[in-house]
Amino acid sequence: MSIARTLLIAGAETPARTALTTDVVNPYTGEVYATVAAATPEDVTAAVDAAHAAFEGWSGLAPSVRRAVFLRAADLLESRAEQAVTYMAGEVGGARPWAEFNVMLAAGILREAAAAVTAPAGEVLSAAHPGVLGLAVRRPLGVVAAFAPWNAPIILSTRAVAAPLAAGNTVVLKASEAAPLSAGLLIADVLHEAGLPAGALNVITNDPADAAEIARVLIADARVRAVNFTGSTGVGRIIGMLAAEHLKPAVLELGGKNSVIVLADADIDYAVRATVFGAFANSGQICMSADRILVHEDIAEEFLTKFCAAVDSLPTGDPGDPHTVIGPMVNPAAAQRVSQLIADAVAKGATVRVGGGEPSAALHRATVLTGVPTDADIHHTEIFGPACVIGTFATDAEAIAQANDTEHGLSAGIITENATHGLRVAAALNTGIVHINDQSVGDEPQAPFGGVQSSGYGRFGGRWGVEAFSNTRWVTVATEQMPFPG
Repeated sequence: MSIARTLLIAGAETPARTALTTDVVNPYTGEVYATVAAATPEDVTAAVDAAHAAFEGWSGLAPSVRRAVFLRAADLLESRAEQAVTYMAGEVGGARPWAEFNVMLAAGILREAAAAVTAPAGEVLSAAHPGVLGLAVRRPLGVVAAFAPWNAPIILSTRAVAAPLAAGNTVVLKASEAAPLSAGLLIADVLHEAGLPAGALNVITNDPADAAEIARVLIADARVRAVNFTGSTGVGRIIGMLAAEHLKPAVLELGGKNSVIVLADADIDYAVRATVFGAFANSGQICMSADRILVHEDIAEEFLTKFCAAVDSLPTGDPGDPHTVIGPMVNPAAAQRVSQLIADAVAKGATVRVGGGEPSAALHRATVLTGVPTDADIHHTEIFGPACVIGTFATDAEAIAQANDTEHGLSAGIITENATHGLRVAAALNTGIVHINDQSVGDEPQAPFGGVQSSGYGRFGGRWGVEAFSNTRWVTVATEQMPFPG
C-alpha cells in the first residue's frame, strides 16, 4: 500500500483545492510508492497567506524559544532515521549509508541553526558626530520561497528551511516532485512536532507538469521577499531570472563539473579510496560528485589499475540491501541520459575501462572512461550519475587548466601529502569549495557552502546562511541634541 499525504498549510494537512493528486514511483521496483496532493496556484497563495500571517509571531518569539525548537527537531529527526531510510529508498533509490548520512548531516544543520538564532545580530559602528551611537542590525526579510531537490532530499530540504527560519523568516517550501516525503514533508513534520508554530513552514507538493507554474506563482507573490533554490543549473537560471524580475534576492546552489587532482606524491591507495567515494557515492547523483579525476602521469598507470578494480567491485542493486553502493538512479530516464553521454564519448574515441552498457530500468553500472576528447558531451556536461572520466597531466598548470575547463565552479579535491603544494594548486582553481588531501564531496553545517560561475551564487551554512536571509538596517541613536543650522 502506498503512502498518501496532502499539502501542509498553516500547520494542517490540506488537500489540493482541486483534490488532484500525483504519484511517486519507486525507481527500483517501478511501483507507486506514495501519492501526494497536486497543488494549484490557489494552493500556493494559501500557503503564502499562512506564512505571511505567521511571520510576526515567529520572528517575535524570544531567541531562546526559537533555538529550543531547532534543538528538539534535531533529536526528533535522528529518532526517525529508519523512517528516513525507508522514504529515501522508496522515492529515489537511496542506499542506506547515504540515507543515514542525510539524517546525520541534517540534524547537524538544525543544531547549527539553533546556534545561529542567538548569534550576534549586528554591529556597533563608528559615527560621524560625537554623542551618536551607530548600529547595524540584522532583521528577517519576511516570507522565503524555498525549493528542495531530490538527490540529497533530507539534507537539502533541511538546509532550504533552517537558515531562513533561524533568521526569523517564515517559509513556503516547494518539495521535489520526485521525493515529496523526504524532500519536504518529513522535515516539516519534525519541526512542527518540535514546536514550530503553525504557518511558519508550509509545504507544497505538485505534479511535475505543473512545476513551472507553481514556481512562477510562488516567486511572483509580493509577500515573498527572497528565493532559495538548490537544483540543476538549467532550472536555476529560470529561477534566478524570475527572482530578478521581481527584484528579490536569491541564493542559488546549482550543478557542478567537479575535478579531483591526484598529485604525484599522493598515497595511491588512499587516493583510490577517496576518489571512488567522490565519484560514486549516491550513484554519482551529488552536485559535488567527482566527474573528472586528473592523475599525475608518473602514477597514472598504478592508480588506474587499482581504481578500476575498486569500481568494478562496488555492490550494485537493491537500495534496501545495506551493502549496496550503486543503487538505482532517480528514474529510468536519468539512467538513459548517462548511457547516452557514455555512448557519445565512445563514438568520439573514449575507452570504457569499467562498466558501460545499457541500463536496466533505472540501474546503471558504475563506469570509468579514459581518453575522452574535448568535443564529447561528457567533457563539459555534468554527469550526475555513476560514471567518471580519468585524465592525466604532467604539470600543475596542465591540471589546473583541465579542472578549470568548465562553466561550473562548485567543488574540487586535491590529493597530496604536501599541504603547501596543495594550497598553491587550490589558489588557482575557480571553485567555491576546495578540499586538500580529500575528494570533492564534503558538506559541514557551519561552513560557507556554494559555488561560482554557473554553479550559482550566495552561500548556505553558519552565519553566511543567516546573512543571506536577513537585511541589515542602519540605526543611529543621538544621545544629545544635534547642532542643526539656523
